[in-house]
Amino acid sequence: MTTPRPSTELTADEARRIALRAQGFLGTPDRRAGVRGVLRHLGAVQLDTISVLARSHELIPYARLGAVGRKAVEQAYWNTGADGAPHAFEYWSHAACILPVEEWPHFAFRRRAYRARPHWHHDLPDGTYDQVVKQLRAEGPLTATELGGAKRTSEWWDWSGTKVAVERALMYGEVVCVERRGWKRVYDLAERAIPAALLHDELDDAECLRRLVRLAGQSLGVGTRADIADYHRLKAEQVDAVIADSGLVPVQVEGWSKPAWADPAALETTPRGRHRTTLLSPFDSLVWDRARTERIFGFTHRLEAYVPKPKRIHGYFAMPVLAGGRLVGRVDPAREGGTLVARQVSLDGPKAVPAVAQALLEAANWVDCTDVRVERVDAPALREPLAKALAG
Repeated sequence: MTTPRPSTELTADEARRIALRAQGFLGTPDRRAGVRGVLRHLGAVQLDTISVLARSHELIPYARLGAVGRKAVEQAYWNTGADGAPHAFEYWSHAACILPVEEWPHFAFRRRAYRARPHWHHDLPDGTYDQVVKQLRAEGPLTATELGGAKRTSEWWDWSGTKVAVERALMYGEVVCVERRGWKRVYDLAERAIPAALLHDELDDAECLRRLVRLAGQSLGVGTRADIADYHRLKAEQVDAVIADSGLVPVQVEGWSKPAWADPAALETTPRGRHRTTLLSPFDSLVWDRARTERIFGFTHRLEAYVPKPKRIHGYFAMPVLAGGRLVGRVDPAREGGTLVARQVSLDGPKAVPAVAQALLEAANWVDCTDVRVERVDAPALREPLAKALAG
């Protein structure tokens, strides 16, 4: 692929600020649009099983809007509108993600790809797939348990035939998840749950990919091909095939060794406004790509939840702290009754202390904790200043 010569040059600081604004961390958030506005703005909100302060999909709008009620977050994602139509659906994007329902047509390329794959991973007993669809048609929406059970044995990876069938139907697009209930997916027939105007696979792969590349560019503000591909987990060659027609424009960013593209709207005005100070989920789209996070913020971060405890450096669910448009530290949180426990705090020098204290106090208030306790600080000399800042 030949990249056109960029007509715009950005400093590293300009690129950072463009990225922050595109992700909703710079400037005044649109509170009237609320959680649904955040979802539409980001294009994808990643789901994950880990829940420390809250689940990641709750932390995403909190980080941008502040202390929005957790029940309100769930309702905003999953409750249908006045016309009975859903606002969102769950599907495979960057990972398992909540996606705006209007993007259903643009994932036709992925549904087609799944349908074209050989049946992999699990054998499916004859008739099970059709039985699941029949049961959902008669009784749905249902969880896998309500369909007949998710597991064959006590081994977590050993799915029942019913679970295999309904997950396959979800990937194919015959079934859709438009709600989580007690963290379980609630399945329904797509023909019943997705608005009729959106329920089609008419867009060819190129049109789907152009849309997703454009959305990724808008959500990132500016990014390399790898950044843009990673957002919805596209292949590099898929991005290459459509990026020239996506509406994104080539730019050159100081210090970036790879070509970059930007949302033209992001280049029209200088990003200004109020910076958010907040804890970030490791699955937040601002930081979910390690290489991009390091390139933009000079901040190396790794989720250590799956790292053996003796080998962890920053903690099980270390959350980066954003302040003043920079990543200034990490907090590994836990909850004990009404106390938010910072099991480990890592600080980027004394200047980070007020911001980390502010982020901790705001998070504690959000999850109805009345106290904050710090167990360990990476720089012992900063323990007392942090304690004073927390005491107020």
